[in-house]
Amino acid sequence: KLAAKAISRLQSLPSGNIALLCDVLVREVSDLTGYDRVMAYKFHEDEHGEVISECRRPDLEPYLGLHYPATDIPQASRFLFMKNKVRMICDCSAQPVKVIQDRRLPQPLSLCGSTLRAPHGCHAQYMANMGSIASLVMSVTISEDDEDDSGSGQQHKGRKLWGLVVCHHTSPRFVPFPLRYACEFLMQV
Repeated sequence: KLAAKAISRLQSLPSGNIALLCDVLVREVSDLTGYDRVMAYKFHEDEHGEVISECRRPDLEPYLGLHYPATDIPQASRFLFMKNKVRMICDCSAQPVKVIQDRRLPQPLSLCGSTLRAPHGCHAQYMANMGSIASLVMSVTISEDDEDDSGSGQQHKGRKLWGLVVCHHTSPRFVPFPLRYACEFLMQV
């Protein structure tokens, strides 16, 4: 229900116009979540990324049209984006909570499938360098057949990672699960 109007607006767009679709998508996500900046980030064939659409507070520096090297989003992160469609960091400067594993477990506990993970130290610093304290990132996947000349080559059940919708906020921000789920559903549309 949260994203019903946004979904309706996306479905009413003419097909084939990726730029318009991304412009409407970032505006809808911005309206739903209230983040200071929302970007559509496309992966090119050589795996570098480009901000192809942006909705931001007027006082923030624009990122539209910027290109980022493939190394900014490593392969391990891209794999996780195929597994976990939504990733939220409420406060990159918050002290992480230590997870203590029961010694009786035969193998180390993996939090790769969890949304309750602290950001890696270098990612938290990267966010801080951009003036972002909180983020919400949603993967945009397409069918392997949808586009032959794009994506990072990441495969997952006939799908590939086309890009990301990246939300940044200049102060701590928490998005409740129902709203995150609505945004995840919006990405599928």
